[in-house]
Amino acid sequence: MLKKINMSKYLAYIFLIVICLIWIVPVIFGISTSFRSQSEVVSVGFKLLPVNWIVDNYVKILENTSSAPILRWIWNSIFIATTHTLLVIVVISITAYAYSRMNFKGRDVLFFTLLGISFFPNVVNLIPSYKIIDILNWVNTPWAMIIPGLAGMGNIFLVRQFMKGIPRELDESARVDGASDFQIYYRVIVPLIKPVLIVCGLFSFIGSWNDFLWPVIVFTDVSKMPVTAGLLLLQDIYGNYRMIGQLMGSAILAIIPTMLLFIFAQKYFVQSLDLSAGIKG
Repeated sequence: MLKKINMSKYLAYIFLIVICLIWIVPVIFGISTSFRSQSEVVSVGFKLLPVNWIVDNYVKILENTSSAPILRWIWNSIFIATTHTLLVIVVISITAYAYSRMNFKGRDVLFFTLLGISFFPNVVNLIPSYKIIDILNWVNTPWAMIIPGLAGMGNIFLVRQFMKGIPRELDESARVDGASDFQIYYRVIVPLIKPVLIVCGLFSFIGSWNDFLWPVIVFTDVSKMPVTAGLLLLQDIYGNYRMIGQLMGSAILAIIPTMLLFIFAQKYFVQSLDLSAGIKG
């Protein structure tokens, strides 16, 4: 008996393959360009792989520690993104606990009001945000990127919805044993919401790492820039077909940390979608 062909399944596979190719071909071309000589970049047309593989571009990138200290920029981004992510996890977990497990007057009205305000584009807040950063003397300091955005309503909403899948009987049992709100949060809730906290942490890290407009505004000191602001500076140094291989090599170095992070944390995406992922038994 012939099996019925599931057209929707095959169409879904074809669609995913096309999307994958659209994403991966430019990445492969960028990586291969970083291993090409400048003469090959200029003379040879579109060719997915280099004719002659060289590593001179990466050697020159790492040797340039004055006008384009790429390793320093990457370290700045790692420090900023890691510190921001750790603080985000603390802030959003405590806030989501208050919105989902504690009862106080105006709780839901306050939550949905802040959620609605968060839909305004961030560009609206650029000028007042910069004024605040300037008053606090945080311009050209990591705090200018670490502190803003700690209480993102999108992350709080995600953690709050995850917490709602945890039975309240666990809270009541802990209260019977004499646990306070903080003890319930720290000892009962946090261990159960680790998957969604890791996902929110991953989103926060990538968002902080890839942030472009804000660091360009608040950083003018080359040695203190994160890697995104540094890459903009590299367009003036390496761009206009002068040193395309070095420009692409710098961009490839900049995406390695986030790619490694995603590879190690991707399994938590599926767990975060299951509201009972933290409940065992």
